[in-house]
Amino acid sequence: MDGRVVVVTGASSGIGEHTALGLARQGAITVLACRNRSKAEVVADRIRHEAESGTVELVDLDLADLASVHRCAGTILDRYDRLDVIVNNAGGIWSPRGESAQGLEMTFAVNHMGHMALTLLLTDLLRTSSPSRVVTVSSVAHWMALGGLRFDDLQSERHYSGLAAYARSKLANLLFTAELSSRLAASGVTANAVHPGPVRSGFGMDGDLGGLVGWGNRLVRPLEITPQAGAATSIYVASAPELSAVTGGYFARCRPARTAPWARSAADAARLWDASLHLLDQVGYPVPDIAASASGSDARPAGSA
Repeated sequence: MDGRVVVVTGASSGIGEHTALGLARQGAITVLACRNRSKAEVVADRIRHEAESGTVELVDLDLADLASVHRCAGTILDRYDRLDVIVNNAGGIWSPRGESAQGLEMTFAVNHMGHMALTLLLTDLLRTSSPSRVVTVSSVAHWMALGGLRFDDLQSERHYSGLAAYARSKLANLLFTAELSSRLAASGVTANAVHPGPVRSGFGMDGDLGGLVGWGNRLVRPLEITPQAGAATSIYVASAPELSAVTGGYFARCRPARTAPWARSAADAARLWDASLHLLDQVGYPVPDIAASASGSDARPAGSA
């Protein structure tokens, strides 16, 4: 990984922090894309010290605000002439229902829409840097999205459950990965998803998860694995030489894992792709469609020079 540029979202704590640390230890130029700048600066200093690396850098990113996503992509495009890996790690679970800056349901906006927008805004740079990789952190929780996505209610407006919305967002991560892999076939850019395992981190512990689900989240914490262990699969899929040509996969414990039947629908993957692009356009933050820009694109994020 020496000299390769790696962006890790949500790297100011937990799995993201240890993913960034593991890649920095391999010599990568590691970019922490985080919402909380002051917290990220502390983590960046710690990674520099522990990895004995001076190439740990920061970019601001709030996945709940598409304006921030576009600014983050613009910063990366301006600052770096290559991008070898994106680890779409950040995520959350909320109860009760909330909305992003653009009025999208918060779980869907942060866990899926923000990462899809960021990835597509940076796809041309990934192509020119190939072989390169997109690693998206999903979860075994996608098995709880029984029957698949509710395309008639992607924003969970009719009925909201924090756990159900989270499960569907993790299914969306897998469907996005499958469609991205298909559209980038033969480009030298691979797209894979990972399940980190039940990790003892700050996830769901910041007061946004209440009720029985919040209580259960606290109850199982003694049984969960460390963030270091949780980051192992992300690090492996982002850097293992033997995976350089592997795409469209789902990994857990550093090996291929089985997905739910509703995560294997090519029709649903294509439908989610189109629906997501339509939503991004509707709220005023369109991104380039890979199929439309396959011959090369000069599109840049909104607000960039």
